[in-house]
Amino acid sequence: MAYSCDFRYMAHALKLAERGLYTTDPNPRVGCVIVRDDKIVGEGWHQYVGQPHAEIHALKVAGKLAHGATVYVTLEPCCHYGLTPPCTDALIRVGVRRVVIAMKDPNPVVSGNGIQELIQAGIKVESGVLQSSAEALNPGFISRMRKGRPFVRCKLAMSLDGRTAMASGESRWITSPAARRDVHLLRARSSAIITAINTILSDDPLLTVRDVDIDEYMQPLRIVVDTRLRIPETAKILTQDGKTIIATGSHDTEVTSQIVQHDDVDVFQFPLKGRHVDLTALMDALTIQQVNEVLVEAGPTLSSGMLTAGLIDELVIYMAPHLMGSTAQPLFQLPGLSEMVDRIELNITDMRAVGKEWRITAKVNNASD
Repeated sequence: MAYSCDFRYMAHALKLAERGLYTTDPNPRVGCVIVRDDKIVGEGWHQYVGQPHAEIHALKVAGKLAHGATVYVTLEPCCHYGLTPPCTDALIRVGVRRVVIAMKDPNPVVSGNGIQELIQAGIKVESGVLQSSAEALNPGFISRMRKGRPFVRCKLAMSLDGRTAMASGESRWITSPAARRDVHLLRARSSAIITAINTILSDDPLLTVRDVDIDEYMQPLRIVVDTRLRIPETAKILTQDGKTIIATGSHDTEVTSQIVQHDDVDVFQFPLKGRHVDLTALMDALTIQQVNEVLVEAGPTLSSGMLTAGLIDELVIYMAPHLMGSTAQPLFQLPGLSEMVDRIELNITDMRAVGKEWRITAKVNNASD
């Protein structure tokens, strides 16, 4: 049975978990609070992969006061040896009285087993407290464990009349500096950023996180979908710190050898689906590499391909207060939608002002399982 105080302390644990938003990848973001006699005696959060989990940080702060206390943790404590020892062992060893959990761990190695170990040790366990909030913190980790693929978020910028670039391809800048900085926050929380070769050829972007306080080595993986290996050797994305992957259907060994001469740049060959890289195969490869959250920053061709393949879970659209006209380029290229029944349904989950723009967040109802 959950008590009213359980929700208050779990909300605090969730706030702690948010502090790991940019640093825990590929691990989940987790927070922990230890309470005794209605006072917080210890708290912590998972900070970096390979370092102690949230429970261990909180137990260290609580010390002897952890004995007989109630522990609030946003994710089921782990019960297996990974890069760190099991958290269940530590909780049992110090003699906590009760553990309140927001959600079960979707990792099949843990799922439910951590709870069972605690119960068998005589510890009372309550689960499901603020579960939806805990799940919202870790969409990528949950998707990778439950669906076998990363959570994919597609960022788009458009005018009020739904246009993304002029007919000439000119698109800088549709949005204000405030909106562009907001995009860097999306990049910072992402495991990988995907773009298309046409974006590289037209804009030559860096695709790095800037104006956000993160460690340099935490830059997300950059992926360019380049079916025919057209990327120029002078592209900025090839010279930035951090890892870059060129996803291609080409087997041109000469071009490949030139590209991989750049530091931290690899070329991955994928099967073709029609005339383009098989995007589902690309997602499978990213899952193997423990990629949790993917941010798509591309033009209408790749964005549409991802959408029609059922690979986009969420759209983040920045709508700017201007009109670009009927000859400007559209948000998506979806020629197969001819009747109302063909519509791709969205569920708008958030809408707020960011600078001069409106940011619309929408779940895609046809995303694949």
